[in-house]
Amino acid sequence: MNSMSYDLSKLPISTLLRPISDAGSALTRLDERIARSPVGEGFVERSHFTDACASLWIDGELVHLEDLVLHDATKDIRTPTHELTIARDVLKTRRRIAAQPPGWALNPDGLRSLRGQAATEASGGIAGWSETAPATVEVVGGGEGDEVEDSGSPLDSEFAAIDAVLARSDAAIEQAKLPGRAGASEKDPMIYDLDWDEDDRLEEWRGLLRQTQDLPAVLQAVVALDAWNELSVLQHAPWLGRLLAASILRQAGVTAGAHLAAFNFGLKTIPVDRRRHRDREVRLLAILAGIIAAAELGLKEHDRLALARSMMERKLVGRRTSSKLPQLIELVIARPLVSAGMIARELDVTPRAALRIVEELGLREMTGRGRFRAWGVM
Repeated sequence: MNSMSYDLSKLPISTLLRPISDAGSALTRLDERIARSPVGEGFVERSHFTDACASLWIDGELVHLEDLVLHDATKDIRTPTHELTIARDVLKTRRRIAAQPPGWALNPDGLRSLRGQAATEASGGIAGWSETAPATVEVVGGGEGDEVEDSGSPLDSEFAAIDAVLARSDAAIEQAKLPGRAGASEKDPMIYDLDWDEDDRLEEWRGLLRQTQDLPAVLQAVVALDAWNELSVLQHAPWLGRLLAASILRQAGVTAGAHLAAFNFGLKTIPVDRRRHRDREVRLLAILAGIIAAAELGLKEHDRLALARSMMERKLVGRRTSSKLPQLIELVIARPLVSAGMIARELDVTPRAALRIVEELGLREMTGRGRFRAWGVM
């Protein structure tokens, strides 16, 4: 293993000053707009999904937004892949950090909890699929788009048994990957590099955080993220560093509690050769460019959602007070897309009634398919 070190003595401060200022201003502007917006909560929930998918993209994997939304709602239309399971881990971790006080993720207890969660989140097997009963699958009758719940087939029990075996296998694998020296002797060398001392790497990274605590918050976050990548702190959860860097900005008040910055969403727009360049100055500038891009894209997405909401609310004029349309508007603002099964569960209506109110609201069909359809705004 290479010697772990990250030199803070020669940071290119003069080169970084302008983009640091721009990034801080852009994030603060977005945070203030979200805090005062009627679509603020929906925007935040959407950002969790888009940022989780972008995180997998940065790490070289492709997860479709549609699949993640359906998997999170336990409405999968196919058996979840390993990449999709990781994406849901990122999604759940973002939600958890955002729900806690701003400094929680970076204190020892929070960091220990997140580190353990990153290693063991998938130990329960494929989330949303039961070991004892067949999973709920959305089926469209006759290809016409009328979604009904599958009443069961002779193969259901066979598929459930296969899912249970896969779940137990995943649990055994993840148990072998538990962090800490105490379990090192039980780790499978085919899965885990036994020379990879995560405790020392994490302590090195935390030491760097302490050394940078007097720097501007944006610079501190950027350096923390670059150091996390260079030290390769967690062998199986490189994505956690990007969430912790966003937590630094939240703790410092740059994003004052309204949202957790979507680092991944912005970094996705930056070419990989810049993000992984050998020159640290190039990498730091690339991270800053990604933060600025995340803020600018966030502002555009917020304005798009606000416009969509105002247009949908026009259709509430003259509706009965018992109408489900207001609830559907809130749901589609908070989700990148919705299926009939999701609508039926959230609004407590039948799948056929869900299709009817989707038509009343005039949502856009996002999948272009006759089966397993989903809708979104604009």
